[in-house]
This record gives sequence, structure tokens and C-alpha cells, in this order.
Amino acid sequence: MPGETRSRGRFITFEGGEGAGKSTQVERLRSRLSQRGIGVVATREPGGAPRAERIRSFLLAGRAKALGPAAEAILFSAARNDHLDTTIRPALARGQWVLCDRFSDSTRAYQGALGDLDPTFLTRLEEVVVGATRPDLTLVLDLPPELGLARADARRQARSEATDRFEAEDIGFHRALRAAFLAIAEEEPARCVVIDASRDADAVAADIWSHVEARLLGAPVGEAGDGA
Repeated sequence: MPGETRSRGRFITFEGGEGAGKSTQVERLRSRLSQRGIGVVATREPGGAPRAERIRSFLLAGRAKALGPAAEAILFSAARNDHLDTTIRPALARGQWVLCDRFSDSTRAYQGALGDLDPTFLTRLEEVVVGATRPDLTLVLDLPPELGLARADARRQARSEATDRFEAEDIGFHRALRAAFLAIAEEEPARCVVIDASRDADAVAADIWSHVEARLLGAPVGEAGDGA
């Protein structure tokens, strides 16, 4: 925004189950912020840096599944450590905004839902890897898992992609996953906003923008500004 200076960029994460539309909404918000003259880096987890992307391929192919949820959580955290050091922290230090498709809440939700891991273990792991680099805002895109899985299946078929490690879990897992994300949002309302992702992409994007304005750009929720 003209005349505004920032010593540190803003960090926004997008969370939710399969087929929630996170990547679509990351791109929508990236475009809208860019129109405001804000420098933006859009990234994803696992991945977002060369070594982290290699770990992503290993994890989503299911090659770590036999090692158990604790080992998977450690591998996700190893990828996150590289992502933070290579991509996220340098961008924030340059004053850019970082939009990340999944972050540490996904490890808490997915590995917690998969293996009922001790929350203390996941918390300590997050403290070591993430440290003070916590999101300024987390948008939890929520929808019934049956709808999300149907969307994910349609996307895979359109792209001729295989089912990944987590999409292949049964419906009970995906229901537990949804509950885990909603519990995180309830525990941390100052950071998290739950967005109804069952609506069309335009409605979801408008809702997201209103919260970004209210929490990070200063406009009240419901006053969508100039629409730029």
C-alpha cells in the first residue's frame, strides 16, 4: 500500500481436509494482494524448497507409511525446517507476505488423526522446528469430508493423477481430520478463522478477503474495501 513500510511480512496459512480448495484460494488471495502492491510468495507443504519437495514425493507416495505416524511427523518437520530456512523466513525478512498451502497445523491434525500421537510430542516437535515463525492468520477451509473427497477425486481424474497417501485413507480418518482442524481453530481463535469451503470459489474468496482486511489490513469484516 502506498507510503506504508513493513519491517516484516505477514504469514498466512491455509488448512483443511482433502478437496477444500486451498490451492485455489491461495492463488486468489495472492492475486488480490498483488493488486494492492503487496509483494507475495505463494508456497506449499510439504515442499516449498528443493529438499523439502523431495521429502514431499517420498511422503505422498506412501513410502513412509510403514514407519508409523511418529516417523511421518518427523519427516514432515524435516521438510518444514528446510522450507522455513530456504523460503518462508527470507521472504518475511524482505517484507513480503507468505501464503502457505498447509503448515504445522496439518502435521498436528493428520498425524494426530492417523496414530493418536501424544499431543505433547507434536507440540515439542513444532516448537523446535517452527519456533517464533508462527502464522499471523490461519484460514481453516472446512467442508464435509464426503464432499471434499468427491472434489479431490474429480480433480485427480481431470489431471490423470494417482490417489496420494492421505486421500486413500477411509472416511473415518477424514472425519477425524475435520474434527481435528476444527478443534485447533477453537483453541486458537486469535489466529484461526473457519471458512465454509462448501460454497463456490468466489464466495469463499470474498469471505477470506474480508478476514484478511479485518485482521491484517485494518478494515472491519463486512467492508470489502475497493475490491482491488
